[in-house]
Amino acid sequence: MSTSYKYLKIENLDNFRKIIISNPTQKNALNVQAYSELTDALNSAAKDDSVTLVALTGDGDYYSSGNDIKAFLTVNDPQKAVADAGIVLKSMIRAFFTFPKLLICVVNGPCIGISCTTAVLCDIIYAVDTAYFYTPFSLLGLCAEGCASYTFPRILGRSKANEMLLLNYKLSAAEAYQFQLVSKVYKKSELNTILWPTIQKQSKLPRDSICVTKRLINEFKLKDLENVCDRELEELYKRFESDDFIQAVSNFFQRKSKL
Repeated sequence: MSTSYKYLKIENLDNFRKIIISNPTQKNALNVQAYSELTDALNSAAKDDSVTLVALTGDGDYYSSGNDIKAFLTVNDPQKAVADAGIVLKSMIRAFFTFPKLLICVVNGPCIGISCTTAVLCDIIYAVDTAYFYTPFSLLGLCAEGCASYTFPRILGRSKANEMLLLNYKLSAAEAYQFQLVSKVYKKSELNTILWPTIQKQSKLPRDSICVTKRLINEFKLKDLENVCDRELEELYKRFESDDFIQAVSNFFQRKSKL
């Protein structure tokens, strides 16, 4: 694989492809180009017969700090930028929930916003003990995206999902394990010594067997995810024009300027 990305690093180990979100100066925040690169990386891996499984992780101490809001607001035409970004965002979200092979998320640090909701679309999540999961949508005057209004209640239960999506609750790695959002919690030092070697061994399992079982697990919910994704994005466009969002962004930059 020769593709070069600006915001991703790609590593190939046997039948295992590691996709590393890498925007370290912005705590691995995601902008439109990063959406596009993630979409391309996932779609390319889906078509590559040498790949059995893909694992996503972050570069450094963060998995991802979520959407790069500043990048959207420093363009000449923010409304057009939001509309254009929405098209790319939908493609990225679809690339997650339609990915036909095993998709693992290794959350190596804080996992915020869109990076959190798309992580939940992966088949298996592992996390380090210092990680947390945070979806501050109402704090920013926005709404759920990444199919979170569908996936969170079904995984976390109604009350905890509402606490996260409506009240900006920050879910620790330990709680994420308790609520079955993650399969296992590791110490940071155990990623290279235990987890990554284990995933590399798992990549030697029969690919077609994994793909068939995953298809059976997911085929009845794919239509629901498509519909939820569309509805969430419809509402998200409206929120970007709302007074709530404009005030939240103003407050955000005021706090940043005082740091």
